[in-house]
Amino acid sequence: MTEVRGRHSTWVTVDLEAIKDNVRYFVDRSKVQVMAIVKANAYGHGAIPVARAALEAGASWCGVARVNEAMELRQAGLDCPILLMGYTPEARYEEMIQQRVSMAVWDIRQIENISRVASQINQEARLHLKADTGMSRLGANPAEIIDLFRAIGNLPNIHMEGLFTHFARADEADSTPTDTQEELFHELVSKLNAAGIQIELLHAANSAASLTRPGADFNCVRVGIAMYGLHPSSQCPLPPVFRPALAWKSVLSQVKTLPQGRGISYGHEYITLRKERIGTVPVGYADGFRRVPGNQVLVEGRKVPVVGRVTMDQIMVQLDSVPDASADDEVMLLGAQGEERITAEEIAGRWATINYEVTSGISHRVPRIY
Repeated sequence: MTEVRGRHSTWVTVDLEAIKDNVRYFVDRSKVQVMAIVKANAYGHGAIPVARAALEAGASWCGVARVNEAMELRQAGLDCPILLMGYTPEARYEEMIQQRVSMAVWDIRQIENISRVASQINQEARLHLKADTGMSRLGANPAEIIDLFRAIGNLPNIHMEGLFTHFARADEADSTPTDTQEELFHELVSKLNAAGIQIELLHAANSAASLTRPGADFNCVRVGIAMYGLHPSSQCPLPPVFRPALAWKSVLSQVKTLPQGRGISYGHEYITLRKERIGTVPVGYADGFRRVPGNQVLVEGRKVPVVGRVTMDQIMVQLDSVPDASADDEVMLLGAQGEERITAEEIAGRWATINYEVTSGISHRVPRIY
C-alpha cells in the first residue's frame, strides 16, 4: 500500500473478494437467480470490476439505471443479461435492442414505440414490465397489467421477459407496508397464470427483502447495497458474515504547529485555542467529502477531528492526540485503521443522509484500487 500512497493523494480500495463472498451469500441462500445492481458506478465501488466479481460469484444478471451504465458494461466485454431498470430515452431504443439490454417498461405507448423500432431493425426487444405495487414511482397500475400483456401479445418483435416491482419500505421494522406490496404482487402473478400468461423472470426483492422475506424471492432477487457489505438500514442490519468492500484513504500532506489564536481554513470558523498541531489532508468536497461540521478521520488508529471548513481539495485535522503523526502518514476517511473503524453508516449519520449516498458520492477523480 506504500506504493499506492506514493502515487495518489486520495484513493479508494475495493476488496473484490468481499464482494464475491457477499454475493455468494445470496446465491446460496435464495437458490434463485441473483441480479447484481451496479448502477451509480456500483454505488461508488467501480462498475466493471464489481460486475465481473459478482458474476464470478454466481450472479446471473447485472442491473443498471441509465443507458450509459449499460453501455459501459457492454463496452467492457461483459456479455451477461443486463436490465436497465430506469427510463430509456426513445432515441436509445435501437442501441439497447442491438446490445441485448433488457428495458423496464410501464405503459403501452412506450412499448409500441419499442416494437416499432425493433421491427425496423428486425431484432427482438427484451422487456420487463414494472408493476407499481406501492412505491409510487415508476410502474403500471397492477389492475392494468393483464390488459397490457394482452395488448403486448399483438405487437411484433417484443419479448416480454420479466415482470417486477419494487418495495418501498422493506428495510423498516414495520412489515405491514411491504406485506401489502408482496401480497399485491403475488395476486398479480396468480391472475396472470390463471389468464394463461407465463412470465420467465419474476423479481421483487431488494437487498432488505432478500434478507428478510424468502416468500418474495420468486425466481430472481436484486441485490444492491448488501452486496457491498453495507447495511440496508439501521432496522435491517446485515448478518455478521458480511464484509464492507470499500475503504477510502488519504495522507497527511503537511503537519505544522500553529500558535494560539490562529484561524484555520476559509472564514476562520475554527481558531486555535492554544498551540496546536494541525495536519493538512488532500481531500475535499470535490472528492465527495462533505462540507459539514463534525467530520472525523483516523490517523494512527485514532479518531481526530476535522477543523475549519472543508475546502474543494483539502481538509485540516487536529493532531494533538497523535503527537507522532507526520507528513505522508496514512489517513483513513472510511474504513478500519488499527483497532478503530469509521463506517459508512457513521459518516451518513454526520452528513444527515444514508450510507448509499456516502459511497456513491465519492467522485470519479478518486482512483479505485482493486
